[in-house]
Amino acid sequence: MSSFFSRGGSKSASSSTTSLKTKADGTHKIFTSPPEGVSVKKKWEYNEEQLKQIEELKAYTKTLLLPESDPYHPWEARFLADPGTHPRYMRAAKWKMDDAKKRIHGTIEWRREYKPELIQPGDVGVEAETGKIILTGFDVDARPILYMRPGRENTERSPRQIRHLIYHLERAIDFMPPGQEQVAIIVDYKSATSQSNPSIGVARQVLNILQNHYVERLGRGLVVNMPWWINAFFSGISPFLDPITRDKIRFNPKLTELVPAAQLDAEFGGDYNFDFEHKSYWQTLTEFCHIAEDGSRVNDKGEKWYPPAGNGIKAAVDGLHPVSGAVASGDVHKVDDPSAHFNSGSTSTSTSAAAQAKAAEAASERKQAGQDDEAAIPPPAYEGSSGTAGVVTGAEKQVEKDQGTFAGGAGGASAGSESLVEGVKRMALNRALTTTPGAPEGEAVFDHPPSENEKAEARRSLEGQ
Repeated sequence: MSSFFSRGGSKSASSSTTSLKTKADGTHKIFTSPPEGVSVKKKWEYNEEQLKQIEELKAYTKTLLLPESDPYHPWEARFLADPGTHPRYMRAAKWKMDDAKKRIHGTIEWRREYKPELIQPGDVGVEAETGKIILTGFDVDARPILYMRPGRENTERSPRQIRHLIYHLERAIDFMPPGQEQVAIIVDYKSATSQSNPSIGVARQVLNILQNHYVERLGRGLVVNMPWWINAFFSGISPFLDPITRDKIRFNPKLTELVPAAQLDAEFGGDYNFDFEHKSYWQTLTEFCHIAEDGSRVNDKGEKWYPPAGNGIKAAVDGLHPVSGAVASGDVHKVDDPSAHFNSGSTSTSTSAAAQAKAAEAASERKQAGQDDEAAIPPPAYEGSSGTAGVVTGAEKQVEKDQGTFAGGAGGASAGSESLVEGVKRMALNRALTTTPGAPEGEAVFDHPPSENEKAEARRSLEGQ
């Protein structure tokens, strides 16, 4: 993740781009669908009580939906009509309704300000010139793969770096085949240095966005080619990782066991000799996802289009729309005109009478149990903070807020170091978290013991100096 896993140095975009070497037998082709024989394996099933809770959350978000006169209304309605949206927030909240409402309310507010669907390709194109984030291929569970290479950083730290990351996350969601809701991320630290790593404050900012506004989207996080100082960095951010997210991270795994050889980059033992070339990569990504210059979508006729969410862009192009009342990706039906506009009135954002009855029944049961609903739900504070920080409502605000901070504080490096120590102690006590940072799995990657200068450099990076 450009801002998460790398802190821009003094490199310019142009100078970094020219350093990429062309592979003699390489291909510029990117994979936009899983290989034959690879299908989605993870599926969620819900009992009757959980389905009632999902419908109650839908009824709640319907009260928050922007009016049709608002230009962002179609995109907000599209997000809420994704059959997996409400179940993901219920799962993330561990089926606690008040928490789910707070979470999804915070995301709705964030999306209104940030408008992730409308990030313009031309705005973030310079960040993509060196291939520090590449979307291509699928793992053995048909999850789209995002390759992230901090050693290819080419710009100074800025809100645009985060927009670039979010742009790629949105495109990964476009790549997802019906039934898939998650992405696999491979972080390759080859050629990275400790000075290209972010401060804890910046890492917290990005974690805030990913954990609060892309809930339940990470399927696997795979970290490879780890230099020795990365262990210190992950120890620093680990207290701020959701335990479920943390448990999905693996260090130096055998990628050939997790990704089909045909779609695994040859650098990691696969047969896919991908040769990154910015122009063709960016063009393929933009055209496949039907992105217009202003960030919106266009159909095959070049007309403005609001494709249905939840089953990937290819399914939308093929005319596969979610069925009414669906609560999972993959539950689709064929429409007559694949290029038709998304109609928020005919999808799950418009709760049926039966669904409303279920929601009312669930709300009544909770009230009898003494759990009163709040009329207005404030945005959530970031979990793991001191309680004074507000929810992220825009990358620009949060960069300004977190610039140079460590472990949530205006308290400086000393307070940050204390928070880090306490956080690591808490991690050590939780034996269930088997993937907390420690000795890397797989073969040794440290080619020499760290020198005193390297230790000092790593500590400065860890503390955001």
